[in-house]
Amino acid sequence: MLENLFNLVKQQAGDAIINNPAIPDQHNEEAVQEAGHSIVDTLKNALSGGQLNDVLGMFANGQANASAPVVQQATGNFMERLQSKFGLNSSQASGIAQSVIPQVMNQLAQKTANPNDNSFDVQQIFNQLTGGKTAGMNLQGMMNRLKGGLDSDKDGDVDLQDLKAMFSGGGSVIDKLKGMMG
Repeated sequence: MLENLFNLVKQQAGDAIINNPAIPDQHNEEAVQEAGHSIVDTLKNALSGGQLNDVLGMFANGQANASAPVVQQATGNFMERLQSKFGLNSSQASGIAQSVIPQVMNQLAQKTANPNDNSFDVQQIFNQLTGGKTAGMNLQGMMNRLKGGLDSDKDGDVDLQDLKAMFSGGGSVIDKLKGMMG
Protein backbone atom coordinates (compact mmCIF):
# COMPACT_ATOMS: atom_id res chain seq x y z
CA MET A 1 0.00 0.00 0.00
CA LEU A 2 2.73 2.47 0.91
CA GLU A 3 4.47 2.13 -2.43
CA ASN A 4 1.21 2.82 -4.29
CA LEU A 5 0.50 5.78 -2.02
CA PHE A 6 3.94 7.27 -2.67
CA ASN A 7 3.33 6.82 -6.40
CA LEU A 8 0.08 8.78 -6.08
CA VAL A 9 1.98 11.55 -4.27
CA LYS A 10 4.63 11.60 -7.01
CA GLN A 11 1.90 11.96 -9.64
CA GLN A 12 0.54 15.03 -7.83
CA ALA A 13 3.92 16.46 -6.81
CA GLY A 14 4.79 18.08 -10.15
CA ASP A 15 4.53 21.83 -9.72
CA ALA A 16 3.91 21.75 -5.98
CA ILE A 17 7.08 19.86 -5.02
CA ILE A 18 9.25 18.81 -7.96
CA ASN A 19 9.17 22.12 -9.86
CA ASN A 20 9.03 24.28 -6.75
CA PRO A 21 12.16 26.37 -6.08
CA ALA A 22 11.27 26.50 -2.37
CA ILE A 23 12.20 22.81 -2.17
CA PRO A 24 15.72 22.17 -3.48
CA ASP A 25 15.93 19.35 -6.03
CA GLN A 26 17.97 17.15 -3.70
CA HIS A 27 15.01 17.18 -1.25
CA ASN A 28 12.20 16.42 -3.72
CA GLU A 29 12.08 12.68 -2.96
CA GLU A 30 12.17 13.34 0.77
CA ALA A 31 9.30 15.85 0.45
CA VAL A 32 7.24 13.26 -1.48
CA GLN A 33 7.95 10.72 1.27
CA GLU A 34 6.89 13.24 3.91
CA ALA A 35 3.59 13.81 2.12
CA GLY A 36 2.92 10.07 2.05
CA HIS A 37 3.88 9.65 5.70
CA SER A 38 1.66 12.60 6.63
CA ILE A 39 -1.31 10.83 5.08
CA VAL A 40 -0.51 7.47 6.67
CA ASP A 41 0.16 8.96 10.11
CA THR A 42 -3.03 11.02 9.95
CA LEU A 43 -5.13 8.00 8.98
CA LYS A 44 -3.55 5.95 11.79
CA ASN A 45 -4.27 8.70 14.30
CA ALA A 46 -7.81 9.10 13.01
CA LEU A 47 -8.51 5.39 13.43
CA SER A 48 -6.97 5.22 16.89
CA GLY A 49 -8.69 8.47 17.86
CA GLY A 50 -12.23 7.32 17.11
CA GLN A 51 -12.69 8.70 13.59
CA LEU A 52 -13.49 5.31 12.04
CA ASN A 53 -16.67 6.68 10.43
CA ASP A 54 -14.73 9.53 8.83
CA VAL A 55 -12.09 7.25 7.35
CA LEU A 56 -14.45 4.44 6.35
CA GLY A 57 -16.90 6.97 4.89
CA MET A 58 -14.15 8.49 2.77
CA PHE A 59 -13.31 5.11 1.28
CA ALA A 60 -16.96 4.04 0.94
CA ASN A 61 -17.95 7.24 -0.85
CA GLY A 62 -14.88 7.19 -3.08
CA GLN A 63 -14.07 10.80 -2.38
CA ALA A 64 -12.12 12.85 0.10
CA ASN A 65 -13.38 16.39 0.31
CA ALA A 66 -10.67 18.97 1.07
CA SER A 67 -12.81 20.26 3.96
CA ALA A 68 -13.17 16.83 5.58
CA PRO A 69 -11.51 16.70 9.02
CA VAL A 70 -9.16 13.84 8.10
CA VAL A 71 -8.00 15.63 4.94
CA GLN A 72 -7.48 18.88 6.84
CA GLN A 73 -5.51 17.02 9.51
CA ALA A 74 -3.26 15.41 6.88
CA THR A 75 -2.77 18.76 5.16
CA GLY A 76 -1.80 20.41 8.47
CA ASN A 77 0.50 17.52 9.30
CA PHE A 78 2.30 17.89 5.96
CA MET A 79 2.53 21.68 6.40
CA GLU A 80 4.27 21.20 9.75
CA ARG A 81 6.69 18.69 8.25
CA LEU A 82 7.53 21.04 5.38
CA GLN A 83 8.24 23.85 7.81
CA SER A 84 10.32 21.82 10.25
CA LYS A 85 12.28 19.65 7.77
CA PHE A 86 12.77 22.09 4.90
CA GLY A 87 12.51 25.48 6.59
CA LEU A 88 9.59 26.68 4.49
CA ASN A 89 7.52 29.58 5.78
CA SER A 90 3.87 28.93 6.61
CA SER A 91 2.60 30.40 3.34
CA GLN A 92 4.88 28.22 1.21
CA ALA A 93 4.12 25.11 3.26
CA SER A 94 0.39 25.78 3.14
CA GLY A 95 0.37 26.23 -0.62
CA ILE A 96 2.27 23.01 -1.22
CA ALA A 97 0.26 20.96 1.27
CA GLN A 98 -3.08 22.25 -0.01
CA SER A 99 -2.18 21.47 -3.60
CA VAL A 100 -0.96 17.92 -2.88
CA ILE A 101 -2.72 16.29 0.08
CA PRO A 102 -6.42 16.76 -0.82
CA GLN A 103 -5.84 15.52 -4.37
CA VAL A 104 -3.84 12.49 -3.23
CA MET A 105 -6.40 11.56 -0.57
CA ASN A 106 -9.22 11.96 -3.06
CA GLN A 107 -7.44 9.70 -5.55
CA LEU A 108 -6.75 7.19 -2.78
CA ALA A 109 -10.46 7.16 -1.89
CA GLN A 110 -11.50 6.84 -5.55
CA LYS A 111 -9.10 3.99 -6.24
CA THR A 112 -10.10 2.15 -3.06
CA ALA A 113 -13.82 2.43 -3.86
CA ASN A 114 -13.36 1.39 -7.50
CA PRO A 115 -13.89 -2.39 -7.82
CA ASN A 116 -12.00 -2.35 -11.14
CA ASP A 117 -8.86 -0.85 -9.57
CA ASN A 118 -6.89 -3.25 -7.41
CA SER A 119 -4.03 -0.89 -6.58
CA PHE A 120 -5.61 -0.22 -3.16
CA ASP A 121 -7.65 -2.63 -1.06
CA VAL A 122 -9.56 -1.23 1.90
CA GLN A 123 -8.93 -4.33 4.01
CA GLN A 124 -5.17 -4.16 3.41
CA ILE A 125 -5.13 -0.42 4.08
CA PHE A 126 -6.92 -0.79 7.40
CA ASN A 127 -4.83 -3.82 8.40
CA GLN A 128 -1.66 -1.85 7.75
CA LEU A 129 -2.93 1.28 9.50
CA THR A 130 -4.08 -0.62 12.59
CA GLY A 131 -1.21 -3.09 12.81
CA GLY A 132 -3.51 -5.97 11.88
CA LYS A 133 -6.28 -5.18 14.38
CA THR A 134 -8.93 -5.12 11.63
CA ALA A 135 -7.91 -8.48 10.13
CA GLY A 136 -11.17 -10.24 11.04
CA MET A 137 -13.51 -7.40 10.15
CA ASN A 138 -15.55 -7.27 6.96
CA LEU A 139 -14.66 -3.70 6.04
CA GLN A 140 -15.96 -4.05 2.50
CA GLY A 141 -19.34 -5.07 3.93
CA MET A 142 -19.32 -2.03 6.22
CA MET A 143 -18.50 0.20 3.27
CA ASN A 144 -21.29 -1.35 1.23
CA ARG A 145 -23.76 -0.59 4.03
CA LEU A 146 -22.60 3.01 4.07
CA LYS A 147 -23.07 3.19 0.30
CA GLY A 148 -26.22 1.11 0.21
CA GLY A 149 -28.76 3.36 1.78
CA LEU A 150 -28.43 3.20 5.54
CA ASP A 151 -26.64 6.56 5.34
CA SER A 152 -29.80 8.33 4.25
CA ASP A 153 -28.49 11.84 4.89
CA LYS A 154 -25.24 11.04 2.97
CA ASP A 155 -22.96 12.45 5.66
CA GLY A 156 -20.64 9.43 5.70
CA ASP A 157 -21.99 7.77 8.82
CA VAL A 158 -25.01 5.83 9.99
CA ASP A 159 -26.46 7.49 13.05
CA LEU A 160 -29.66 8.66 14.75
CA GLN A 161 -30.32 11.19 11.98
CA ASP A 162 -30.36 8.37 9.43
CA LEU A 163 -32.73 6.36 11.61
CA LYS A 164 -35.08 9.35 11.95
CA ALA A 165 -35.02 9.92 8.20
CA MET A 166 -35.75 6.26 7.58
CA PHE A 167 -38.92 6.37 9.68
CA SER A 168 -40.24 9.73 8.52
CA GLY A 169 -42.55 9.90 5.56
CA GLY A 170 -45.01 7.30 4.28
CA GLY A 171 -45.30 3.60 5.07
CA SER A 172 -45.44 1.70 8.29
CA VAL A 173 -42.57 0.94 10.60
CA ILE A 174 -42.81 -2.73 9.52
CA ASP A 175 -42.50 -1.71 5.85
CA LYS A 176 -39.40 0.35 6.63
CA LEU A 177 -37.80 -2.57 8.52
CA LYS A 178 -38.62 -4.96 5.69
CA GLY A 179 -37.00 -2.55 3.25
CA MET A 180 -33.84 -2.49 5.36
CA MET A 181 -33.63 -6.28 5.59
CA GLY A 182 -34.32 -7.27 2.07
